[in-house]
Amino acid sequence: MRFSLLLLLVSLFTLDTACSQKRADVAANTPAAARAAAGKTYFQPKPVTGKPDEFPVRHTEAEWKKLLTPDQYYILREKGTERAFTGKYHDNHAAGTYYCAADHNLLFTSDTKFESGTGWPSFYAPATDNSVKVASDNTFGMSRDEIVCAKCGGHLGHVFDDGPKPTGQRYCMDGNALVFEKKK
Repeated sequence: MRFSLLLLLVSLFTLDTACSQKRADVAANTPAAARAAAGKTYFQPKPVTGKPDEFPVRHTEAEWKKLLTPDQYYILREKGTERAFTGKYHDNHAAGTYYCAADHNLLFTSDTKFESGTGWPSFYAPATDNSVKVASDNTFGMSRDEIVCAKCGGHLGHVFDDGPKPTGQRYCMDGNALVFEKKK
């Protein structure tokens, strides 16, 4: 019994650590296009404001349940997390574009995807200034920066300051919150 409990605790800890490191506030006092390298601009997410009409795509929870698969609903609407190495796209190397599974908002491109070794698709920058927003997430006894879709407010994952150059950021996304379209 003790061994089972210990195994369960270790499993829960390792599941959550890859996407649970604390980082400084992404959007605090930074312009939307704060990072640039070699003439390319990399966008920074704007903070969630909490205004009533902040997210233009809105549905009732009953409508979301009809529109999304159970896995998509769990992640996007209930702020769930898929187990590492089980979701779509963590090992996808095709050229293309990643969209929000709830509203088809452009989120990331394969040009900014990198191998983080975490088991979740990771990117170092959002595709546009209007792709994602950042909110504080203080669940599970830790402080993280949650990334949500800028159109529907759906939970996508978290962002950390341990990514590669040129931004130093790692947008750790849940694959089931994304839809990938291969470049033609």
